[in-house]
Amino acid sequence: MNYTTASSQARTPFKQNYLLISFIIAFLIFWLSTLVGTTDYKNWIMENTLVVIFLSLLAYTYNKFRFRDLTYTFIFVYLSLHIYGAMYTYAENPFGYWMKDIFHFQRNHYDRIVHFSFGFMLAYPMRDFFMNKMKFPNWVCWLLPIEITLSFSCLYELIEWAVADVFFPEQGIAYLGTQGDIWDAQKDMFMAFCGAVIITFIVLMMKRLMSTSNRMA
Repeated sequence: MNYTTASSQARTPFKQNYLLISFIIAFLIFWLSTLVGTTDYKNWIMENTLVVIFLSLLAYTYNKFRFRDLTYTFIFVYLSLHIYGAMYTYAENPFGYWMKDIFHFQRNHYDRIVHFSFGFMLAYPMRDFFMNKMKFPNWVCWLLPIEITLSFSCLYELIEWAVADVFFPEQGIAYLGTQGDIWDAQKDMFMAFCGAVIITFIVLMMKRLMSTSNRMA
């Protein structure tokens, strides 16, 4: 199997893309297990609404544009982190409590992990889309994912506020997961921004190293 990146031109048909099929099967099993094991069904539904919309868009547009394998890997990891958080609510996530005990944190930081992962895991798929589908200039493909990450992070915080305050006020605290931090929304946006900047820097350095190695070969 040829593991493709955003710079690769190969596109494997779905029936032959065993990696993507494995991701779908593993995700659906894990997703179902989070529903069965959730401690708060209303919160699970709210947290997974955007997941359903996102996956529907990926499926609907698959014949028009296929991401590369590395992009699907990033998406799979990010969505898995998100639904695991939705299973318990971010503020009550067991892994977050484990980190809190080990590192003596003042709060459950699982939400920070997922917000960082939003930028770190999804900036690359955006670059893949802008570069291979939209054919944007190279410098735009580097900068636009970072800008969009910050914009989407802000939009998500606004959606969280609207959903919690208007539609499900009784679930507000659990859904928002602020844990008493008045700057929670700003910190979440900053973590996503940092994730996007870091993955962009890593990809840029990897491309330069590969370019240097090819010239020396």
